Amino acid sequence: MTQYELYRRSSVGMALTDTLDEMIQGSLIDPQLAMKILHQFDLSMAEALQKNVRCKAGFKGHLDTYRFCDDVWTFVVINPNFRFENESMVANKIKVVACAGKRANETEKE
Repeated sequence: MTQYELYRRSSVGMALTDTLDEMIQGSLIDPQLAMKILHQFDLSMAEALQKNVRCKAGFKGHLDTYRFCDDVWTFVVINPNFRFENESMVANKIKVVACAGKRANETEKE
């Protein structure tokens, strides 16, 4: 299953990366172990979001920019209005990154 490093740029991913960097600088762990931890973080985030998130949301806004590179879509939306089941929310700007995903039971063709 293809794993992306997208969640490393989230607040929890940045905190983990900063902590691992400090531990490497303090000679508490090897850089190879830090890379294994980050790889496991990528796997765990994808699995947790797939299994635990059940709420569906929609949004409308003004599409400012978009691009498609290396099978990754990136959209920047200005003044999005989010609709959840019984709520709505607005923001100034969002960035949506969408990657091709595979289900856990699908295998890659080599």
